[in-house]
Amino acid sequence: MNEHDIRFMQHALELARKGIAFASPNPTVGCIIVNNGHIVGEGFHRYDWRDHAEIMALKTAGEKSRGAAAYVTLEPCNHTGRTGPCTQALLNAGIARVVAATHDPNPKVSGAGLEALRTAGVFVEAGVCEPEARRLNHGFACWIRTGRPLVTLKSALTLDGHLALPATKNRKREWITSEESRAEVHRLRNASDALLTGIGTILADDPSLTDRSGLPRRRPLLRVILDSRLRLSTNSRIVKSADDDLLVLTAAPLKSPKAHKLQNAGVELLRIPRWQGKLDLNTVLQELGRREILNVLLEAGPRVNAAALSANLVDRLFLFYAPKIAGHPEVPFAAGKTLAILHPRETLLAQFGSDFAADILLQNHFNS
Repeated sequence: MNEHDIRFMQHALELARKGIAFASPNPTVGCIIVNNGHIVGEGFHRYDWRDHAEIMALKTAGEKSRGAAAYVTLEPCNHTGRTGPCTQALLNAGIARVVAATHDPNPKVSGAGLEALRTAGVFVEAGVCEPEARRLNHGFACWIRTGRPLVTLKSALTLDGHLALPATKNRKREWITSEESRAEVHRLRNASDALLTGIGTILADDPSLTDRSGLPRRRPLLRVILDSRLRLSTNSRIVKSADDDLLVLTAAPLKSPKAHKLQNAGVELLRIPRWQGKLDLNTVLQELGRREILNVLLEAGPRVNAAALSANLVDRLFLFYAPKIAGHPEVPFAAGKTLAILHPRETLLAQFGSDFAADILLQNHFNS
């Protein structure tokens, strides 16, 4: 590994990020072909384009691929799926060296692609810019290993740990965080396949919960509501904006007049079992995984937050802290039974306007 390898891999990672919101349910991957120190081909994966990043890069490089190096953010595949194996395409093109940022998280194939290249005489290296590459595909790693999506719990908090500031008779509740933080929330939504919340949040705030980042995406953000007693109003903003993108999970009968009104308004209803008196979150996530949802953004209130944390179903926390004090108990971050101590695998800090955010990885499914 040298500074040139790092520079070229960082370029491949920039390409891979262009696939965010376009690659799912496949991993996000970027690739460049380098010949005599010059980039001669590049590509990134989008699900609808079918071609993997390596194939796109090889096509743009053409004959310049022979004797060149390929920098790819994820281990090249060595099996046939929607397309043929990328390892064989690299060999056919005459690639002499392959630098991969990280292994494929699929335990059935992890390492097999790189080993096939080594066996064929290609010089192979792995681990260049690995943390950044893994961060791009934590959702895919979780889904491919567990069958459920990666859950990112997002909250905006005061410094004393509350989700809301006190309301007064003459003033409605105000935003906790800055415009910059709220813009970042929409980027998080854009990078997610689904947004999950509880009926309490809908009844309290009447949000629309849409992706307003202005960034393009391949498929609509699926908005999912946990509503055990089917209290959702057909007059709510989220129902009025439903366009084949609203799923309500409930324990209530689906043949009731209320259920029919919601279905006629374009809401999909699905009945799921209870566990300890609440909707079973494991069942919820397995259902979303079955729908090829890789990344879920959990934007909910204290009870749902506590339920997800106590069930060990939160993989990542993204917490925005504003320089404000609620001053007295208002709306806590999590409310429920005693929660276990968290053990972060990785923590990143960033500033958005006057706020700071902690991006905390709790479960690393690449190493599960």
